[in-house]
Amino acid sequence: MKIIEITAKHLTLDAKVKGYAGEKVQKMIDYIPHKSRESAQASVKIDKVESKGGAKLECEILLTLPGRQLVAKESHDGVLAAIDGAEAKMRGQIRQYKIELERERSKGGLFGQLKRALKRK
Repeated sequence: MKIIEITAKHLTLDAKVKGYAGEKVQKMIDYIPHKSRESAQASVKIDKVESKGGAKLECEILLTLPGRQLVAKESHDGVLAAIDGAEAKMRGQIRQYKIELERERSKGGLFGQLKRALKRK
């Protein structure tokens, strides 16, 4: 992964929160397919949002992969909980990305054609 950018809007983040967010994004590298890891870019945006029930903290993780841009948002009362929620959503999106890549690979080539022919019987 090349770029990890952590930004905050309407609040200041201490080193502990920035380190926590950075660790969570680094762990996502394990979920990204090997060929996509080199060109992947990630950014984390944390924003304080005012609503009727009071102020909430919103975390947005943006992950740019070859051919796709994944976005996960989560808002919560605590900043760490918002980061955890966004990370969980992002893992699900990465899982779906991997499934779609596998489908594309299985469609092409002689092996893919053989697989489809065997499934029809």
